[in-house]
Amino acid sequence: MTALKDLIANGSFISAPGVFDPLSARVAEQSGANALYMTGYGVSASLLGKPDAGLVSYREMVDRVRAIFEVTTVPLIADGDTGFGGLANVRQAVQGYENAGASAIQIEDQEYPKRCGHTRNRKVISTEDMVRKIELACETRESDTFLIVARTDARTEHGLDEALSRAEAYRSAGADVLFVESPESLDEMRMINEQLSGTPTLANMVGGGKTPMLAEAELNALGYDIAIHPVYLLGAAVTAMREALRTLQATGQEANSAASLDELNTLVDFESIWALDERR
Repeated sequence: MTALKDLIANGSFISAPGVFDPLSARVAEQSGANALYMTGYGVSASLLGKPDAGLVSYREMVDRVRAIFEVTTVPLIADGDTGFGGLANVRQAVQGYENAGASAIQIEDQEYPKRCGHTRNRKVISTEDMVRKIELACETRESDTFLIVARTDARTEHGLDEALSRAEAYRSAGADVLFVESPESLDEMRMINEQLSGTPTLANMVGGGKTPMLAEAELNALGYDIAIHPVYLLGAAVTAMREALRTLQATGQEANSAASLDELNTLVDFESIWALDERR
């Protein structure tokens, strides 16, 4: 596996689709993704059928990291929410995510329990408290190839200047990648990359969110190094399931457009099981 740090250093633009379980991760990698993003929204929706509002536990998240890592070979950026609480929780999260196989953990400066980005009522902790979290995360990791992604949600409630000030502080604390959530215009996205030049930046592409939806080439031209698409595959899956069910209910039979059993068997690597059967 090429390290995420090396991909960034080599100038590769990283487009990470949001995956939420091992199956979606397999589909994404087999479709050519050079990195994956384990989305907290997707994990909460697929595991609990509930919103991304701090309802999924640390243990459930780290187990999902491990499960995805075991069936993929490309770097995994994993949503670590707020670090799941205070400093002791941050230390546990960094240790757990790194040991489970993630290439990076994303930690945000929201109050706990958090809220999904691009939604209302997000409250942030003090800059000083978040700096302590980032410093501890950097001290805790075993390898500097495990990256710390620092996200600030301050833009929506406190404005871009405050968000940029926080991002600067998080960079000074040791963050490897800076993630200013929810910029609301191209000018804001340009300002983010001008002020934070020299440190990799991440753009969050959410259809219907606050940030302009741009193609990879446009994001790269603005200065971004990474784009995540946290809910795109989840939304596509919901749309496909609804369409399949409409066909089933209307006609009483399955549509031919669904993946065949043979395709599914290949996707989940049933061949490896059959090969073991032949050794008996």
